[in-house]
Amino acid sequence: MGLFLSTYVNKIDGKGRVSVPATFRAALAANPFQGIVVFRSRSHQALEGFGMDDMTEIAQRLDHFDLFSDTQDDLASMIFAEARQLPFDGDGRIVLPEDLRGFCGMSDKAAFVGMGRKFQIWEPEALEKRLADARQNVQDKGLTVPPNKNA
Repeated sequence: MGLFLSTYVNKIDGKGRVSVPATFRAALAANPFQGIVVFRSRSHQALEGFGMDDMTEIAQRLDHFDLFSDTQDDLASMIFAEARQLPFDGDGRIVLPEDLRGFCGMSDKAAFVGMGRKFQIWEPEALEKRLADARQNVQDKGLTVPPNKNA
């Protein structure tokens, strides 16, 4: 699977359609479902985005919790019960449902933000604030990328 890199701001048309960046579509090309899967972020007014293969991996990770535990139920509800499969049309667009656009405060533009193995979709002005906050947090906390344990 490819990585999701960079940030792209695309126009949302009157029918709620928005073009998924070509590099993101290329990263998803090997997935059995030709589209994206999104759900509401647990910590931001944004959408978390994945390919179907990564959703399968998330399901496998949830198997580490007891099947009927509150933890497993809460996480599965937040992720899978609210997940939306959004197929690509012939032009590489998806339809962002109105309720998800409302959750993010999107009206006419959507910012697709590469985050490595996942991506997020934001209202562009809210994203600018988030990026500034993230930069400040990295500086204030002296955050760095952990070393490679396999090296």
